[in-house]
Amino acid sequence: MIRIGIIGVEGRMGLNILQLVTAAEDLTLGAAITHHGSPNIGQDAGSLLHSEPLNVRITDDVASTTKDVDVYIDFTLPEATMINIQPIANAHIPVVIGTTGLSTEDLAQLAIYAKETAILQAPNMSLGVNLVYALLEQAAKVLGKQADIEVLEMHHRFKKDAPSGTALQMGKVVAHAMNEDFDKIAVYDRHDMNRERGAGEIGFATLRGGSVVGDHTVIFATLKEQIEITHKAKDRSLFADGAVYAARWLHQKPHGLYSMQDTLAL
Repeated sequence: MIRIGIIGVEGRMGLNILQLVTAAEDLTLGAAITHHGSPNIGQDAGSLLHSEPLNVRITDDVASTTKDVDVYIDFTLPEATMINIQPIANAHIPVVIGTTGLSTEDLAQLAIYAKETAILQAPNMSLGVNLVYALLEQAAKVLGKQADIEVLEMHHRFKKDAPSGTALQMGKVVAHAMNEDFDKIAVYDRHDMNRERGAGEIGFATLRGGSVVGDHTVIFATLKEQIEITHKAKDRSLFADGAVYAARWLHQKPHGLYSMQDTLAL
């Protein structure tokens, strides 16, 4: 049995993961971690699912749970993730990180912590999205230098970071395939630019509204044709499915920084 520690257990993703872990024959709940000040601290984690007791108390202290966990799954906020990783890395326990909105500095710090433990970090745990990354790489190698590239994404009205981590990763995949520096060619706002589209740019457009789980489209547009590669998430539980899949894969892996594409051998 693999003991899973869920960080952010009261969030939408955390609850989905909790359901999957408790239903799986090869997994068991090792820790249920929530934010400071939660009224549920000290309660049995089963209360979150209105189910029978799971014999795991909800806590806000990651460090106190390391002896009970084989793999952590973290879906929180960037500042929380960067605090949580410290005791996890010190205890050399693998962790799957699905938190979005991590800064360049955060990612660089995770790479350092990956020298101590196995870290799988991905802004999107969907297996389909990670297949799309592979398709984008091929498209960019063939069309990238001759096409205008735009990334369009839409999410529910409650999402805080923009563009989404998935949209940014799509842009980075394309830029890397073209041997370009992503930070130099990404354009997030054309307001008041008053000029034609620059050659080689990767433009981003962000939409927010309603209950959209997550739609992403990358457009390769030339003067004679247009290719669009699209992924539409229909159910948030698919991200939980991917996170649990990743946790199984990461268990007992050596220290290092991994991605979902590693789990698919892409």
